[in-house]
Amino acid sequence: METIVTLAAQGIDTGDTAWLLAATALVLLMTPGLALFYGGMVRTKSVLNMLMMSFVSIALVTIVWLAAGYSLAFGDDAFGGLIGGLDHLGMNDLGPASVHGTVPTLLFATFQLTFAVITAALISGAIADRAKFGAWLVFVPVWALLVYVPVAHWVWGPGGWILDDLGALDFAGGLPVEVTSGASGLALCLVLGPRLGFKKDAMRPHNLPMVMLGAGLLWFGWFGFNAGSALGANGLAAAAFLNTLAAGCTGLLGWLFVEQKRDGHPTTLGAASGAVAGLVAITPSCGSVSLLGALVIGLAAGVVCSYAVGWKFRLNYDDSLDVVGVHLVGGIIGTVLIGVFAVESMTGGAEGLLHGGGFGQLGKQLVAVVAVGAYAFLVTYGIGKLIDKVLGFRADEDHEHTGLDLTVHAETAYDHGVLGHGAPVGASLASSAPSSQKAKA
Repeated sequence: METIVTLAAQGIDTGDTAWLLAATALVLLMTPGLALFYGGMVRTKSVLNMLMMSFVSIALVTIVWLAAGYSLAFGDDAFGGLIGGLDHLGMNDLGPASVHGTVPTLLFATFQLTFAVITAALISGAIADRAKFGAWLVFVPVWALLVYVPVAHWVWGPGGWILDDLGALDFAGGLPVEVTSGASGLALCLVLGPRLGFKKDAMRPHNLPMVMLGAGLLWFGWFGFNAGSALGANGLAAAAFLNTLAAGCTGLLGWLFVEQKRDGHPTTLGAASGAVAGLVAITPSCGSVSLLGALVIGLAAGVVCSYAVGWKFRLNYDDSLDVVGVHLVGGIIGTVLIGVFAVESMTGGAEGLLHGGGFGQLGKQLVAVVAVGAYAFLVTYGIGKLIDKVLGFRADEDHEHTGLDLTVHAETAYDHGVLGHGAPVGASLASSAPSSQKAKA
């Protein structure tokens, strides 16, 4: 009883806290899910490198976030809506008694951290098969501080200009996560250039069951991503949860419809990609639109993104795993269509064009998309160019040809690989085994 009274006095709601703990774990699971999704989409010679780029992002972004990222993103505004202050460097002054709304501040900070982690990891798909791993280790923390953190403050932080001054809406990350990762991925595509054999060699996914498993884990985690953004166990979380499910379904069906009409057959890769496209688009809008709006937004994303992934062949940018075609395009669709489908019962005030709100909210959403997309692209391009000049960002040609798994990590995904001076791992193990085991072998 004493514990319950103490929590109540601090403003902590145990139900909200329990839900956000679960949601945080769900969002963290999305990055390993993304690793599998991306890993299945690349060729066998780079699958481990793809997994590593996602997993190492968890470690790198976590350190940056705890050191300075959280304070700069969610600290009190310190510079005209552009960046937060330094009061919480190293999570200073934050402890078990600190409260954000009805949940512990440390939990809120961890929840937001998981968003930053997956956003950085998303970018890796645009440069799969050809980036130096060492350069990636430098890029991720610098990018998190210079791109993700400021945009998160603009959209969600106290005094952020997009939230407070412009009045654009973004419930769960269409701008900081989807538009930012997509625009940044495009910038790095241009910095690194296309893969060897782009538009000449077949670069098909090597493991479609892995892709489907990764997509399933992403979809599962997305409920924490979107419904968790309500920051409470309440009706808004329930509505966001249902909208997320609905948009993922119509995104999947929309993509398959295009494939059937255009190519004559629906594919598993299309199903996975369509579901992700619908989930991307509903991310900013899940807390602003009705169920009907969610169904339409998901369908629009599935259809449009299924065409957008082919733009790279006409425009000659090598977005390896379609980060631009799915996350940038889907994020734009979901963010802009808030200005069309927003309903007052969800937003508490703002209404979209179809619900009597006029063009005002639509204009705000467009301004936010252009500002965030341009900022992310330009700053990422600058970071990428600087790293490329100092360290070299593009993998050596022979490493890319052989595969980054073996040349960078000294491992391969589906056989024993090689140890030392060309000795097969299996042979090395056999030579050290007792003679009785050698005979059995």
